Amino acid sequence: MPEQPAGTPRRPRTPRMPRRRTVLTSAAATAAIAGVPLVAPAGRAVAASGGGAATAQAPDRELRQLLKEIDADRIEATVRRLAAFGTRHTLSVQDDPERGIGAARDWILAEMRTYAAVSGGRMTAELQSYIQEPASRIPVATRITNVVATLRGSVTPDRVYVVAGHYDSRVTDVMDATSDAPGADDDASGVALVMELARVMAKRRPAATIVFTAVAGEEQGLYGSRYAATRFKEAGVDVQGMFTNDIIGSSRADDGTRDPYAVRLFAEGVPTSETPAQANTRRSVGGENDSATRQLARFVSDVGDNDATGMNVRVVYRRDRYLRGGDHIPFLEQGYPAARFTEPAEDFAHQHQDVRVEDGKQYGDLPEFCDFDYIARVARVNGAVLWTLAQAPGTPREARIVTSNLTNDTELKWTLGTEPDLAGYEVVWRETTEPEWTHVIKVGLKTTHTVDLSKDNVFFGVRAVNRDGKRSPVAFPMPGN
Repeated sequence: MPEQPAGTPRRPRTPRMPRRRTVLTSAAATAAIAGVPLVAPAGRAVAASGGGAATAQAPDRELRQLLKEIDADRIEATVRRLAAFGTRHTLSVQDDPERGIGAARDWILAEMRTYAAVSGGRMTAELQSYIQEPASRIPVATRITNVVATLRGSVTPDRVYVVAGHYDSRVTDVMDATSDAPGADDDASGVALVMELARVMAKRRPAATIVFTAVAGEEQGLYGSRYAATRFKEAGVDVQGMFTNDIIGSSRADDGTRDPYAVRLFAEGVPTSETPAQANTRRSVGGENDSATRQLARFVSDVGDNDATGMNVRVVYRRDRYLRGGDHIPFLEQGYPAARFTEPAEDFAHQHQDVRVEDGKQYGDLPEFCDFDYIARVARVNGAVLWTLAQAPGTPREARIVTSNLTNDTELKWTLGTEPDLAGYEVVWRETTEPEWTHVIKVGLKTTHTVDLSKDNVFFGVRAVNRDGKRSPVAFPMPGN
């Protein structure tokens, strides 16, 4: 693919207007064309203009400053240090201070604790371990250890967002625990991103809690992330979004072409955790493209695809790459919204390969094949998303469309949020054939709103707004009373 300039916006299709019962007045349409803000006075809708989604949020001064602090040189140093442990295979030695997964684990923890030291007590860093009994790709009982840094929220600390990368590595034979497996792209790049975000954010006060974690056991079967997700679920933790960054180290494809200003985000439609009853409802009302994860993906595009990150987010409507999987899947299994960031096109000579030269070509996942400026840009996308999620209100709860009366109007209800800075709510809608939300209606600080549009013809959503103007991800309403 040709190289794109930084900050090139996505160009979704121009939304079609409904033929009857529209809430977009001619005055509002004129204002939208003139480029005024995309949120109309209460009760009126404004359509998207200028090639962006109606729900897009521009980065403010605070966010821009945060993103400027992300340092490609630090990311490079982290990737090279992790690669220098020789192998980080899950089954490699755990008590050698220089080589193996144990040495990498201890180094990551020590670095995270240096970040926590300047947080004023808001961040903690610890190990999360368990013994995995023999299982697939685990021939003997093995200690699996995640490194977890938690930056506690100052306003709504019980609301949690997670960003992860896996620090284990492998070569061609997934059971080879002794050969050099530098794992620079897969996935020292993701771990470096997580650590850099932890460093930058440790000095700040997010409203909600952000968890930065380097997980183990991914190559052997997602063991570390499955343990982490299960622990969150058992403890009743309100994880409202999780991202794994896996293979985000290079913009170069196997044919040599580069796409240095794009990153893929894999986001499932039909939820992995969907129950039979939920499936019946989905089939009845639609919503295959409106899972909590798809709403999270739209939020990523809304806040992470702009000139502050210099990146385009390419959302892929799949749970992961074709017949493959990553550390977000255990979170999806537990019912949490979760998605995967991955570079635009992979070079398979530099992942899951023995380090060797064959027919004059270098194989192996080595640091020299990483693009550290690219990793920094992907980190800025993650940083923009995590910080905005943490500073905005939480996703509205119990959003529903009232179905007790047959009418061509649509009545929506939701539960009032508990955030002290909550300013109100917005109803969003789009044609059923549109991928992005195209219209926004400001409805104020209330928990019900009636729209002069038929629920049979369009999709609706609800999002929360705080006093600083930050918006939550959209909640997709289910039928109810």
